[in-house]
Amino acid sequence: MSLRLLVLSLALLLAMAACTAAPAEPTELNVYAAASLQDVLDELISVYEEDHPEVQLVPAYDATSTLRTQIEEGAPADIFLAADTTNPQELRDAGLAGTPLVYTANLVTLIVPRNNPAGVGGWTDLASGDVTIIAAGEDVPITTYAEETIGNLAALPDAPPDYAAAVEAAIASREDNVRAVLTKIELGEGDAAFVYETDAASSDDVAEVALPGEAAAEATYAGAVVGDDPPVAAQDFLDWLVDDQAQAIFDSFGFIPPPAT
Repeated sequence: MSLRLLVLSLALLLAMAACTAAPAEPTELNVYAAASLQDVLDELISVYEEDHPEVQLVPAYDATSTLRTQIEEGAPADIFLAADTTNPQELRDAGLAGTPLVYTANLVTLIVPRNNPAGVGGWTDLASGDVTIIAAGEDVPITTYAEETIGNLAALPDAPPDYAAAVEAAIASREDNVRAVLTKIELGEGDAAFVYETDAASSDDVAEVALPGEAAAEATYAGAVVGDDPPVAAQDFLDWLVDDQAQAIFDSFGFIPPPAT
């Protein structure tokens, strides 16, 4: 075999080997997300990965405040999806995350176990002294939104005297996140709780109690990429969350459009 033929043969073999080489591993991104996002984010990730096989998104769910603390302590998050705007901004102010992006919103609702053993007929019953309320921890966003809702209810003309104080006194336990609150009510370990509408809609074991007018607080969700040199793919996914395709998925799970910024 001539030298030239040998060189050409080797070049052909190398080209064939390159064509059959294993595809590059996808970029893995850790997404730290508020517990109330679990159902919708699982769907969002499935859709996004189908269109972007070069990206693998790995979610971790917990209370927004807990996740923020973990990031502050060095947890390997690439994207932070909060149930408020305050926690992402705090990470931004600390130089640990990029500019927050508002991507969806939610409403607060009142729930009871499906069989409603305490006979809660309306929001005023929470101040009766006979209702056990389950709540989240003080730093969890749903707590802030629930307190806003309770304050709105307390200001109504038909509110019982000292309504907000009576509701606070009825709180029997404070859970780690809003999904833990939901679970307590599903199991009948409490008579009522304030959660997000999307949480209530996700469960067949709870029923909603109507709240009047504009009393229900609106929760604004914001996210940010984490780190001083985040992967481009992280910002791409965050930006996609406000695109029409992602917003349609949020809508199908009961979320509402984010307020104009």
